[in-house]
Amino acid sequence: MTVAALVLAGRRASGDAVADSSGLRHRALVEIAGVPMLERVVDAILASGVADSIAISSDDPDLPSSTSRLAALSAASPPVLRHHRCGVSPASSVADFFASLPAQSSLLVTTADHPLLTGQIVAAFVEAASASSADFVVGLVASAVYRRRFPDQPRTFIPLRGEKYSGANLFLLRTPRAQDVALFWRGAEEFRKTPWKLVRAFGPMSLVLFLLGRLDLRQALARASAVIGANVDAVELPFAEAALDVDKEADRVAVEAVFAARKQTVA
Repeated sequence: MTVAALVLAGRRASGDAVADSSGLRHRALVEIAGVPMLERVVDAILASGVADSIAISSDDPDLPSSTSRLAALSAASPPVLRHHRCGVSPASSVADFFASLPAQSSLLVTTADHPLLTGQIVAAFVEAASASSADFVVGLVASAVYRRRFPDQPRTFIPLRGEKYSGANLFLLRTPRAQDVALFWRGAEEFRKTPWKLVRAFGPMSLVLFLLGRLDLRQALARASAVIGANVDAVELPFAEAALDVDKEADRVAVEAVFAARKQTVA
């Protein structure tokens, strides 16, 4: 399955400590093991072979050509990269871009601060998500998978019956009804770091069941689908790295350590 791809690379109005500590205007350009994060994400999507085009959603139209590697991809004929003017939030950017695609298009969404993303992870997610009949599919990493690899690295997990889950910053919008999910998420995304508030957005009964530990992943997805009016599914990924993005300085340090360990292994 070939899809369009959107990389979210907006900037926070409140500032960005990760970018500021590196003296850069944009977090996407922070280097991990000598390579800007945005380049790593773009190369992972290209290596996966799943996308026939990649758009960079940002307030900065120069971002898709901000390094020599990205500039070459933007200048290719036809261009591999293009700019999408981001909205006021990630969800509004996704909704706007998805609406601009031809009918029946599928859209892969990820973020620019995801330097551990690989072609293998992207391909595995898209393959599994494409096999679903859902309108919208999200990638998740179970706490058990993450903790085996990163026992001490903080992460926000949504606790459900039997397991806790972290997002993987991987989404596949499969049908036109996925637009409803993006629009719903636009109103709920302020709660993404507070699991109980996020669950509350799906209704009081969902919150009660969540607090009582009665919801498992499938039940949570079913309730979400009913509230949103679109079928939502999830792919559990076996890659702990899929859950580790660079949201703060401690994450950057942890990711640098992963690349340093890989270099030692190769050597």
